[in-house]
Amino acid sequence: MMSQRRWTILELLRETTEYFKKKGIEAPRSEAEILLAHTLGLRRIDLYLRHDQPLSPEELASFREVVRRRIAREPSQYIIGSKEFWSMDFEVNPSVLIPRPETELLVEKAIECILTKGYRRILEIGTGSGAIIIAIVREIPLLSFSVATDISPEAIAVARRNALRHGVLDRIAFLVADLFSAFKNGPTFDLIVSNPPYISDDEYRVLAPEIRNHEPSIALLGGGADGADNIRAILTDGWYRLRDGGMMLIEIGHNQAKGLMSFFKEMVNNKTVEDGPYRLSIIKDYSGWDRILCVEKSK
Repeated sequence: MMSQRRWTILELLRETTEYFKKKGIEAPRSEAEILLAHTLGLRRIDLYLRHDQPLSPEELASFREVVRRRIAREPSQYIIGSKEFWSMDFEVNPSVLIPRPETELLVEKAIECILTKGYRRILEIGTGSGAIIIAIVREIPLLSFSVATDISPEAIAVARRNALRHGVLDRIAFLVADLFSAFKNGPTFDLIVSNPPYISDDEYRVLAPEIRNHEPSIALLGGGADGADNIRAILTDGWYRLRDGGMMLIEIGHNQAKGLMSFFKEMVNNKTVEDGPYRLSIIKDYSGWDRILCVEKSK
């Protein structure tokens, strides 16, 4: 792609954008900007403020390497080692899922519930990079102690570093645990939030190579024909960990709401939403897809 000529920033952006287009990389201009800014230690806006600045041979070699990695379908977030979420910068690497913009809705609804209902004891199941629990705790100073678990020790290490980066490590306990295995039986929490693995095997096979070949399968595959085994496990155990008046907010797949609501109703002796000791609802995202399963336990 690049010869030994002296390349300016703008020339390299144009050339890389065209190269990415030919290779089928989505949002090629944006990807080129992100990777070049990272290579040069600049902000993206600085690329245009310094558009005629030439790259040194060392800078060009470094950029050539990150382009090679991106063409191999490694996500740019892993290449640069970070992802913005909730207007904060989070460390990410192949041991954690890359936070998605649509998951910000889960943070938004959790904060809303905490503020309106006065919740204080918060648990996140499957924290990954820690983005969700850290965003929540950062927004609400009154939350002096929250808990987050993940089955992966490597993910918990990333989450702790992110919590330290954002000044909330002393307010969150990060535990290596499978679902609720770290806790004794009985109601403990006011709010349980989770973005668990919920992709079926069939869906996984057709994911983009950036996801299928690079993001951790343990954070993607949900188990069962519908990919919802993990969610059913959270519903089953989580219900008995909720205090009266507590709530679970769980991100789900767009086609899982009906089956999960039926499962939950059967689990609590098939009582109706109106007559039972709970309230079930589905929160749609801004594109109109089912996104969050909300389970509220009556007082």
